[in-house]
Amino acid sequence: MADAAAATEQNEARRLQILTAAAELIAENGVAETRIADVAKRAKVSSALVIYYFGTRDRLLVDALRYSEQTFYDAAEGMLADVRPIRERLSRLIRLTCTPQVEGEVPGAWGLWFDLWVQAFRHPEVSADRIDLDNRWRALIAGVVQDGVTDGEATSPDPSRFAVTFASLLDGLSIQVALGDPVVTPDLAYEIAMSFAAQQLSLAPALTP
Repeated sequence: MADAAAATEQNEARRLQILTAAAELIAENGVAETRIADVAKRAKVSSALVIYYFGTRDRLLVDALRYSEQTFYDAAEGMLADVRPIRERLSRLIRLTCTPQVEGEVPGAWGLWFDLWVQAFRHPEVSADRIDLDNRWRALIAGVVQDGVTDGEATSPDPSRFAVTFASLLDGLSIQVALGDPVVTPDLAYEIAMSFAAQQLSLAPALTP
């Protein structure tokens, strides 16, 4: 039993190693330019092993995109676990989406988002994954708002509707930041998103040091 458990753990570690390598290469080069041989080289395994785990290039790339997005949402939930005030929680969510590089994130992760959206436009399977992940993101935002309402720190007649609007705003701002728009800097994106949330949710003014 112990040997079987160890083998399962080793297989999962190797699978994640390959997914991480694939995600990094997609971020750097895009889906179209990412080959199994390149992924194998980055992961320091054979191409045959990559095929063994994933079967086809398309399966590998879809799973890599899914893995990257799953990692993002896991990180978002983890960032909120040790804070309760709504202003601080919203601040963390904004910085997670509107900061060029977040610690622990795949380098160039915004490139993965762009490729995920392109693939979702053309492939029903990726589209279904995107819908599930977007729903998870909106539910996370709505939960933050509902906690703020419960704690008496915010007002919102419909946290779910706010979450849809706020998530869409963050998507738009993050695209501008990712593309290096000289007007929409990370600081301005943060200010716009936080000001919108404060106004919509009737948040108390931030405390000044």
